[in-house]
Amino acid sequence: MNIGGTSIEQALASLSDMTAGMTPIGKDEHAQRIVKAQTYMREQGIAAIYLNAGANLTYFTGTKWYASERMVGAILPASGPLEYIAPAFEESTLQGFMLVEGKVNCWEEYESPYQLFVDVLARMGIPQNTAHRPRVGICESAAFFIYDGIKPLAAGYALENARTVTAYCRSRKSTAEIALMQRVMDMTLAVHVATASMLYEGITTTEVEEFIQRAHRKVGAPRSYFCIVLFGEATAYPHGVNYVQTLKPGDMVLIDTGCQVMNYISDITRSYVYGTISERQRSVWNSEKKAQAAAFAAAQLGVPCGDVDRAARTSLASDGFGPGYKLPGLPHRTGHGIGLDIHEWPYLVGSDSTPLDVGMCFSNEPMICIPGEFGIRHEDHFYMTENGPRWFTQPAHSIDDPFGLNS
Repeated sequence: MNIGGTSIEQALASLSDMTAGMTPIGKDEHAQRIVKAQTYMREQGIAAIYLNAGANLTYFTGTKWYASERMVGAILPASGPLEYIAPAFEESTLQGFMLVEGKVNCWEEYESPYQLFVDVLARMGIPQNTAHRPRVGICESAAFFIYDGIKPLAAGYALENARTVTAYCRSRKSTAEIALMQRVMDMTLAVHVATASMLYEGITTTEVEEFIQRAHRKVGAPRSYFCIVLFGEATAYPHGVNYVQTLKPGDMVLIDTGCQVMNYISDITRSYVYGTISERQRSVWNSEKKAQAAAFAAAQLGVPCGDVDRAARTSLASDGFGPGYKLPGLPHRTGHGIGLDIHEWPYLVGSDSTPLDVGMCFSNEPMICIPGEFGIRHEDHFYMTENGPRWFTQPAHSIDDPFGLNS
């Protein structure tokens, strides 16, 4: 079974640092990303985009800065060098975090960063024009107050969502990105194996979460990026419950966790039974595995994301779940994109018509929720190659041997 029978100390001792040889994204690749974005912007007729502090700023510039109530970010024109915007007192600090250098346009605390933004656009050769308004994208992750501050000053611009550009670039991962994602996925899968091995009757979900934190540090991550541990009936709730559970024989166990190393995130879920497996648990577990396989098989180049979701639901319906989003069955989308953010575009959901393309990375997790009984989620990720989908981690083997250690 691979479930239980090992002490916490033995489980931790089975792990070691897995980060050797990992190479962060370098300045050259960030420069290539900027060129790709600018080429796309010119093709689409977009004059400039604003990249707010956070994942978009990091993706294009390598500059890590957390979003706050102060406007900090970068302006990327369709042609010409990128420039930053920041409070004057942060200029030196921002320069210290820069990977891609650029002019820093500063505003004092009593001044308007939004006026500075439109002034910089004009200086870049993108003046306001009420007759033929230049298209300017605002970072989709920027807080509303930034858009709200810019809008009254930008009547001569056509403000729009910069996601058109950011999603186009970020959703298609490079070879270097996929290599980093592969390693963090491997790290979290090793943590899953160790965690399953140290379970025992009476352990609490809180204690398991604490172990997972230690285990992620042991494999080289700074911490768990997130952690959901559920036992028994609580496993029927995708994102957990507000109470601590204690493990009992026959309980379904659901653990969903991940880590972040060199900005890239892992996210893997495993479901299995502690103790004797019932026929009901076995049947539902196998239905979940079948639905995950159906989604993977449907994920071919050019296929709309929504079709992958529909393939999983068709499989589940054939086993009596659903239909659609009805319970017992799958109440949420089949999968999400992943990279610098744990959830990013595109999404494996019926309403997303984005065609699958090389470099796109997704979770595959068509969870079965049965309120009052249990839930089962198998979550692995795959990426699109020129030959179709490829798993980052192999799906759970069987309910009797979930990690395939006895095969």
